[in-house]
Amino acid sequence: MTTIKAEKTDSAPTAGGEFEGEIREFIRRDVAPWRKWTSEAPADTPGESVNQLVQRVAGASMNEIDNVIVELQTLRETLRKEGERVQREIGAYASLSQAAMASMKIIADSMVQWRASAGQSPPLQPHPPQSPLPSSRD
Repeated sequence: MTTIKAEKTDSAPTAGGEFEGEIREFIRRDVAPWRKWTSEAPADTPGESVNQLVQRVAGASMNEIDNVIVELQTLRETLRKEGERVQREIGAYASLSQAAMASMKIIADSMVQWRASAGQSPPLQPHPPQSPLPSSRD
């Protein structure tokens, strides 16, 4: 059996080094018991054991990818539902705002009619602002 020794470097650990360490830990944790099982029942060919190892490591990665896809789909559905809810809320607010404006107009018109029937003069209408500049006709 061939053993591979990792060379130690004096440089600071990098993201790649951390990733390699995680892979080594994964193999020690998940593949070491598998090696004991395969040593008791040897594989038909050396290539078959490598294929099984690759399938096992790739299977774990594929499971993680599938989990991420499911989480993203769930998040997408949640965002879609929230978008629809916000649209409904905005529509309800716009409808309520229009109803309030119409009510205020009716109340204001009623007050004008009430004052006119009571003999009071209607409220003063604001005059347009006068320009402080002299007109060109002067």
